[in-house]
Amino acid sequence: MSYNQSIETLKSILLTTAVLLTAYVTFAQPGKTEIARWQDNKTGAISITWDDGSINQFKVALPILNKLQLPATFFIITGQIPGSKYHGKFIGRPVADIIKETATVPTNKDNLFERASAAGYLGLVGPLDYHYKAGSLVDAGKTDEAIKVIDELYTKVRNNQFKPGVQHNDEYKDAHGTTWDDIKRYAAQGHEFASHMITHPRLAVLDEPNMLYEMEKSREEIKEHLGERYTFSGEGPFGTENERVMNYAYKVYPALRNRMPEPWLKEISRSDKENPGNSGKEYVQLQRGATTKTPMPMMKAWVDTTMNRKDTWLVLTIHGVDGIGWEALSHQTLQEYFNYIKTRKNKLWVATFGDVAKYMRERQAAAVKGINTTRGIQVTLTHSLDKSLYEYPLTLKTYVPAIWARVRVKQGTKTIININTHKDAIGTYVTYRAQPNGAPVILNRL
Repeated sequence: MSYNQSIETLKSILLTTAVLLTAYVTFAQPGKTEIARWQDNKTGAISITWDDGSINQFKVALPILNKLQLPATFFIITGQIPGSKYHGKFIGRPVADIIKETATVPTNKDNLFERASAAGYLGLVGPLDYHYKAGSLVDAGKTDEAIKVIDELYTKVRNNQFKPGVQHNDEYKDAHGTTWDDIKRYAAQGHEFASHMITHPRLAVLDEPNMLYEMEKSREEIKEHLGERYTFSGEGPFGTENERVMNYAYKVYPALRNRMPEPWLKEISRSDKENPGNSGKEYVQLQRGATTKTPMPMMKAWVDTTMNRKDTWLVLTIHGVDGIGWEALSHQTLQEYFNYIKTRKNKLWVATFGDVAKYMRERQAAAVKGINTTRGIQVTLTHSLDKSLYEYPLTLKTYVPAIWARVRVKQGTKTIININTHKDAIGTYVTYRAQPNGAPVILNRL
C-alpha cells in the first residue's frame, strides 16, 4: 500500500470513527428534554367555537359534542341571560340632548361614535339597524360613509319616522332560553364559556365609555357567575379586527379570537381564502367559518390540512343550529363533521380556544432543562408569563437511557404517570405532561 493510500485509509477510518462517536453522543443524551409543539405530541390542534349562545347550540349540538368527548368554546351574549346584572344601556349625555344637537351640528369624526352608540337607546324601533350599518362601514374603513348613515338616522328621528319601542338584534333574541345555572353545568362538562359582549354590538362604532361597558361588564358578569378562569377569552362580534377596538379589548381579555398578534403566529381569518403555506412562523391559526354554504368536503379538508402540517391550529367558528341562529347548520351535518374530527383524535388535539392559546404562549415563553442526578433524571420547566393566568400543563419529551423500558414520572409528591418508553432516530424517550413553574420532574426506571 502506497503512502498516499495509507493516508486515505487512515482518513476514512478517522471519519468513520468520528461519525460513529457523533452518533453515539447524539444518541446517548439521557435528560435531553424538549417541549412538544402540541399537547401529547399531536400533529395539530382544533378548537370548535360557537358564537352568540343560541339555544340549539346547547339543546342539540352540546349533547353531540359530549357524546364524542369533544370540548368546545362558547362565546356568549351575557346581557340577555336571566339573572345578569348588566344589560344594554347608553353611557353618556341624555339622548334628547344628542338628538337636538344633530339639528345644527352635522355628524363628523368627532361625534360619530357618540351618536352611533346612542342609536339603539332612543326608545325607537329602527335606529339600531343604522348602528349596525354604520359599524359595518367603520369596520371596512369607510368612516365617511358611516357618517352619512348616522346623519340620515338622526334626520329621520327628528322627523318622527320611527315607531316607539325597544329593538334587539337577531343574535341577542336567538340567545334567549339559557340560564346561568345551565351554563355552569355545561362548563363543568369541560366546555369553555367566554364573552361575546353584553348586547352583540358593532364595537368599531362605539365611543370609549360604551365600548368599555360592553367589554368590562360582560367580563364581570362571567366572573361573577363562572369564576375568573372563564374571563381569559373573548370575541368581539362580527369578528371585528378594528385596530381601535383591539387596543381596548387586549386590556380586558388576554386571548381574543378576533386577533392574536403574536410574532410567532400567522393568522388567517375566516374571511381570508389564503392557505397556511410556508409562513416561516412556529404556528399558524387557520380560522374557518362553517356555514350553510360550506360543502362538507371542504370542511373535512380543513381537518386534513391541520393533521398533515404539524404547525396548524384550526379554529372553527359556528353559529346557528337546526334553524335557530345565523347560518344554522343541521344536527346531521354537525354529527357527521364532529364524527370526522373524533376519528382523527389520535393525531389531533381537540381543545378549547383558551387552552390552546395558553399552551402556545407558555411553550414560547418556557425554558426546560433535564439533568442526570442520583435521584434519576431531573427536569425543570419554567415560563416567564403571569402564573395566575398561565397554568396549563405542557407536554415534555425526555430522552432516557436505552435500557429503560418503563419509566415512572413524578412531579413533587405526585406520580404523573408510569409509562413505556419509545424510540426514534435519536434515542429512547418518554412523553408526559408537566406543570410549569412547579416542582422539578423526576424520572426513574421501573
